[in-house]
Amino acid sequence: MYFSADYAQARRRFLDAAVERGAQLASSTLDGPLGPSGEALTTDVARIGAATGPAVLVLVSGTHGIEGFAGSACQLRVLRETAWTDLPIVFVHALNPFGFAHRRRVNEDNVDINRNFIDHDQPPAPRGYGELHDALLPGDWEGPAHAAADTALFAHADRLGLREVQQRITGGQYTHPDGLFYGGSAPSWSHRTWHSTIGTFLTGYERVAYIDLHSGLGARGAAEPIFRGGPDPDAPRRARAWFGDVLTDSEEGTSSSTPIGGNSARALVAQLGDRPSGAPEITAITCEFGTQDGLTVLRALQGDNWLWQQRGPVEEAGRAHIGDLMRAAFNPDDAQWRTDVLDHGLDVITRAATGVRAAADLRR
Repeated sequence: MYFSADYAQARRRFLDAAVERGAQLASSTLDGPLGPSGEALTTDVARIGAATGPAVLVLVSGTHGIEGFAGSACQLRVLRETAWTDLPIVFVHALNPFGFAHRRRVNEDNVDINRNFIDHDQPPAPRGYGELHDALLPGDWEGPAHAAADTALFAHADRLGLREVQQRITGGQYTHPDGLFYGGSAPSWSHRTWHSTIGTFLTGYERVAYIDLHSGLGARGAAEPIFRGGPDPDAPRRARAWFGDVLTDSEEGTSSSTPIGGNSARALVAQLGDRPSGAPEITAITCEFGTQDGLTVLRALQGDNWLWQQRGPVEEAGRAHIGDLMRAAFNPDDAQWRTDVLDHGLDVITRAATGVRAAADLRR
């Protein structure tokens, strides 16, 4: 019902629902790259409610492109079905519109947006990704080079341990532009758009509940709230009170996600924390909707990256197969999975709305 067939339909449905709710709208269009059908690629922001006040709920979709199908569906459900009349809500739809439209996790420059919010003059020190890179981007996809790369990758896992290999791959790397989880060499368009959105839409509130909607990690159909921070030491306790024992924390090793730097939540905390009037109270999470096991998801990302890096010739059947792997990893065509995402996603969003409203002592 709420899942869309493609980026263009998701955008139309989001804008229609936002207009019906009387939202304030703003759009930023990516300069240059277009969608698969030649359509402009746009990040849209909608605000329902007051521009200032004691509290706001923020919902972001499409930071990781193709994961925007689940995030957009959840945003659309909130627009259609909820009515927290005393709580402003800011929706950021398709933060990475190129990835959403082209069904990629990364942007037009192979940059992982959620690793891009760093000081690019002083990027993080290498964490060992370079040792794994050749095994992650083989010379062919179905031939001897790929088989040899898999053998090498499993040897690294035996030597280092699976968790360490996961951390080296997914933690963010800044040395291999053609590699996985590349954080970029400069602020991306989505990076700049997010900072502009924060300045325009989120500087007038005393408390911020932030949810970045993702898919691909965790148990199938489950919604995992992952603590991403806040400027005050009470933020972890506050998040635990809102989401209960299902809340995880990458820094503590309890999450399906490894610790990552340069994510959008940290950018939010940093920018609002620099306000002359002082930082608002921020409670930030990522909400992950699980699909498949980690190795299967990694294989999909390898295939997609190999395809876009043009590492070798590929027939249409092979191209379609890699597309199927990406869909299964991030946007399964499965009615039960989609029902679970919508139901569990609404539960997480409702918990955040209830928590921030109670913290601000709002009443319906």
